Amino acid sequence: MDNFIVSARKYRPATFESVVGQRHITNTLKNAIKNNQLAQAFLFCGPRGVGKTTCARILAKTINCENLQPNGEACGTCASCVSFQNGNSFNVHELDAASNNSVDDIRSLIEQVRIPPQAVRYKIYIIDEVHMLSQQAFNAFLKTLEEPPHYAIFILATTEKHKILPTILSRCQIFDFNRIKVEDMASHLASIAKKENIGYEDDGLHIIAQKADGGLRDALSMFDQIVSFSGGNITYRSVIDNLNILDYDYYFNVTSSLLSEDNAQTLLLFDEILSRGFDGAHFISGLSDHFRNLLVSKDQSTLKLLEVSEGIKAKYLQQSQIATVSFLLSALNIANQCDLSYKLSKNQRLQVELALLKICHLPSVFNLANLPASQQTSVELKKKPETVATKAESTEVTNSVTTPTINNHTDTASNKAVQPEPQNVKIDTPSIEKPRVFIPNTLASSTSIKIPSLKDVTKTAEALLEEDPYIKGTAKEDYTPEDFANCMNDYVAKLKLEGKKNLLTIFTINPPKPLSTNNYEIIVENKVQENLFRDERPNLHNFLRTKLKNFDIEISARIDEKEVVKRPYTASEKFHYMANKNPAILDLKNKFNLDFD
Repeated sequence: MDNFIVSARKYRPATFESVVGQRHITNTLKNAIKNNQLAQAFLFCGPRGVGKTTCARILAKTINCENLQPNGEACGTCASCVSFQNGNSFNVHELDAASNNSVDDIRSLIEQVRIPPQAVRYKIYIIDEVHMLSQQAFNAFLKTLEEPPHYAIFILATTEKHKILPTILSRCQIFDFNRIKVEDMASHLASIAKKENIGYEDDGLHIIAQKADGGLRDALSMFDQIVSFSGGNITYRSVIDNLNILDYDYYFNVTSSLLSEDNAQTLLLFDEILSRGFDGAHFISGLSDHFRNLLVSKDQSTLKLLEVSEGIKAKYLQQSQIATVSFLLSALNIANQCDLSYKLSKNQRLQVELALLKICHLPSVFNLANLPASQQTSVELKKKPETVATKAESTEVTNSVTTPTINNHTDTASNKAVQPEPQNVKIDTPSIEKPRVFIPNTLASSTSIKIPSLKDVTKTAEALLEEDPYIKGTAKEDYTPEDFANCMNDYVAKLKLEGKKNLLTIFTINPPKPLSTNNYEIIVENKVQENLFRDERPNLHNFLRTKLKNFDIEISARIDEKEVVKRPYTASEKFHYMANKNPAILDLKNKFNLDFD
C-alpha cells in the first residue's frame, strides 16, 4: 500500500505558471531572471497558505537552471533542477527561523555564505518565518545581508512583516502576497478533483474556498477531509455537514420571513438553527453577510463582489429584487449592533430574537413612512371605546393616567396631558387621548397609536441620545414646596433601594434650592459629583415632572467654589505665618541674627 500524500504537498506548484493567484509576483520574478536583474535579498510576506515558501523554492530552482526556458521557467531536467527536486542540492539551503532563531544559528549561516557554490552561479538561502529571529540575530545578520558575496542570494519569508526590523526591510525587495480569490481557488480545486477522478459540485467547492479565507493550503486540507468523509464525491450537502457551516437556504428562508413580517416563522427558524448546534453569534454574523450579499446584488456594477457559485448567485439576484435598499441597510445596522452586544449580554438568545423582531417590522415602517404627509396625519387606528359607569369611575380613570416612556426615547408628543373632548362631540364621559408612541403593528389591536411621520422614522440614534431622554410635555399644574420636598424624598428613597450611594450623598447633603419658579439648583462639591448628577438628571426630571405633572421643572448643578487655605509646612512658611500675626517675632529674629535649621 502506497503512502498517502496530502494534496497540499502532492500538487504543490513546481513552476511560476502553476502558482495560483499571485500573477503580479511571478511575472516580476520571471522578468528579473530573464533580464539578469536579481536583487541580493527578497522578502516574501503575506497571510498563511498563499504561496510564499513555494515561490521561494521555485525562484531558487529557476535561478540556477542550466537550460532556462524562453518564458523564464526552469527546465526541470538539468542536473541542478533534478538535485533540487530530489532535495539533495548543495547550493540551496533552507532555514526555519522559528526553531533556529539564536545569534549562533545566524553566525553559522554567515560562515556557510563564505563557501562559494558548486557548478552553478548562485548559492541561495531561504529563511522561513524570519520574524521569529531574535534581536541579536537580526543585528548579526545585517552586515551580511547588506553586502553579501556576489554569488549569495537571500530569500526571506514571513507572515508578520511588522515584526521585522526596518533596517532589514530596507535591504530587501519586498513582495506582498495577496489572499487567493475564491474563484481562483475553486477552479484549482476542480482541476485537482478531475486529476484524482473525484466527483464534485461547484457549490461545494465554492464553500470550501470561502471557508479557507484566502489560504490555498487550508482549502486543500479541507478538500482531503471532505473527500474522505463523502467517499470521493464532494457535494454541497457533504461540505456543509462536515465543515459545520450553516446552509444558505436557512438565510434565504429567514430573510423571506422577515420580508413578509412573519414573526412566528422567523423565531421558529432561529430555534431550529440553535437546535442543530449552531451558535447565535455565528447565525447573526452569517445573516449580516447575507444582507450584504443582497445589497451588492442590487446593482450590476457591484455584482462582481459576490463570491458565490452561479447557482447561489441566481438565488441572491432573485431575492434582492424583493428587498429594498432601505430595508437592507436598516437590517444590516440592526444585525451589526446585535453582533457587537451579543457577547456582553447575559441572555444572548433574546438579543438575537429581539434583533429579528425589529427587522421583521421594518417593511411596514417604511411603507407607512412613504405615505404622503396628509395621509400620515390622518391614518390612525381605531380607538377602543371606553365606558364609564359613574362620574366617580370616570374621575378615577382620569387620575390614573400617567405619561408613559419607552426606553427613555419617545416622540415629542409622547407625554401629552389629558385633553377634554371637543365640544361638538356629544358624549358625557371624558375621553383620554392616547400617547403617540412608536409601537409595532402586532400591538395595534390592543393599543391606539398614531403613526410616526417620516421625520420621526429617519431620526438617527445619535440625535436621540443628544436630546433629553424625557421629552417635555404640555402639563403645567401648580404644586407647593411641600409637594416638591416630598417628591424629592421619594426619589432619594428610590436611589437608596437601587444602591446608588454616590448619588444618595449628593441629594442628602445638599437638597435642591429654588432659584425661580420651577427652576432649582443643587450644590455639588467637585467635578465628579457634577458628572454623576448630569448622568442622573434625565431620570430625575422624568420622576419629578411625572409626579408633579409639571414639565417646566428644571434642576441644574453648580460646583461650590471654596477658597483653599494653604497651610504652612516648612520652617520658613511657619515663621512667616507667625510673623504676620505678631510682627515682634521678626524684630527678634533680626536682633539676634537667627536662622532656620
